[in-house]
Amino acid sequence: MATYLDFEHKIKFIQEDIISAQVRHDEGAVETLQKNLDKEVSKIFNNLSPFQQLQLARHIDRPYALDYINLIMRDKYEIHGDRHFRDDAAILCFIGYIGDEKVMVIGEQKGRGTKNKIKRNFGMPHPEGYRKALRAAKLAEKFNIPVLMLIDTPGAYPGIGAEERNQSEAIARNLLELSQLQTQTISIVIGEGGSGGALAIGVADKFAMMRYSVFSVISPEGCSAILWNDPAKVEAATNAMKITSSDLKELGLIDDIIAEPLIGAHRDKDTAATAIAEYFLGELSKLREMSSEERMDVRYKKLIGVGAFSE
Repeated sequence: MATYLDFEHKIKFIQEDIISAQVRHDEGAVETLQKNLDKEVSKIFNNLSPFQQLQLARHIDRPYALDYINLIMRDKYEIHGDRHFRDDAAILCFIGYIGDEKVMVIGEQKGRGTKNKIKRNFGMPHPEGYRKALRAAKLAEKFNIPVLMLIDTPGAYPGIGAEERNQSEAIARNLLELSQLQTQTISIVIGEGGSGGALAIGVADKFAMMRYSVFSVISPEGCSAILWNDPAKVEAATNAMKITSSDLKELGLIDDIIAEPLIGAHRDKDTAATAIAEYFLGELSKLREMSSEERMDVRYKKLIGVGAFSE
């Protein structure tokens, strides 16, 4: 059963009417209802608040990294373990093909259902997850294979074990190594990009966000707790933090916004997956037109320019 957010209820009723009309084979009613649905989708989704976009980024039906991997990759093989401690299921690494391009895909996976969420640690990677991601990226570099990174995490796991195994060093090491990686890299926020947990696989030649994804230094819940000590201030915190794709594009912190379906990736996974694949292949083609020295210079200037401002 599909899950609908509060502001999607009118869409739910129209979609139910369309199904009913289809069962009756009433093509005229289906056509009229489809036009009504398109108008309602345009009305709602062209006027979303930042808090509503946050809800979409966290939607229970929103495609996760593994959904996209299964939709866009072929002849894929999963890479396990960091060769130091264990395999972290919160981060996935697959080598395979997108179209005709051999590619390494690294993604953060939240999991569905209680057992799988626990297995994936709710998408919060441990240090060994980031070390596995770096191992996969270095393997790709060795064979000159481009890397696609799919970000979707509330943040790196803050538990005692993670701290004992040096979570902060693992994240910092990824920032350093990915900034110097010699192969082409593209990173996309597909849902929730939280803090250093997202940054650890977010350093790339091209950094993009899906239309309804978010990217922030802290969750709005954490922000409202710190600033106001009031969980009810989450919506105000979301508005103030500028975490939506359009805000970050305007601030120059991301390169591109990927136009997932207007109704949301959770309602049209195939189209959303196609948008990711087309963006990746298109940008990879552009990156290959540049020399290695030119590409590394552009990457360096972009990274040191983050946070720069003039008065």
